[in-house]
Amino acid sequence: MATIYRKTERGQVEIDTRVNRLAPRLRTALILVDGVRRDTDLHKMIFAQPEETLQALLEQGYIELVASSAARAAAASPAPVDVVVPIVSQRGFENRRRLAVRHLIDNMGPAGETLAMRIEKTQSWDELRPLLEAAQGSLQRMRGPGASADFATLFIDTPPA
Repeated sequence: MATIYRKTERGQVEIDTRVNRLAPRLRTALILVDGVRRDTDLHKMIFAQPEETLQALLEQGYIELVASSAARAAAASPAPVDVVVPIVSQRGFENRRRLAVRHLIDNMGPAGETLAMRIEKTQSWDELRPLLEAAQGSLQRMRGPGASADFATLFIDTPPA
């Protein structure tokens, strides 16, 4: 039975501030939880003890249950479609940085964690741009030219206002 989790307010605060200093394995898993992915998908992306990791996050109040496959079947809603939408209307450095980290983790999983953490620490576009270019190269190697081009369109081609 597939289950969907989302971050609680405590989980989002931890992502934003690192106030509780979660272990890297738990933090990576917390970043991957988005309220859309099923636990079966998360298990593929969390390499070390995925069930125990999600259970720990649930017990510590960082994530919560959104739906199970039985509830989704009853709702008979269509499956979500991945769409690449340019960030033209979402301006600002912090928003660009946050969305780039999420995109990187969504597409690279734990392999993108180190680069994502470096991106989170940037304070200006001049610091961010070289890391975004590095992320684009990593996506090129890991996911191919299409993913790389999408990343460039979304995050590099136009500096944030």
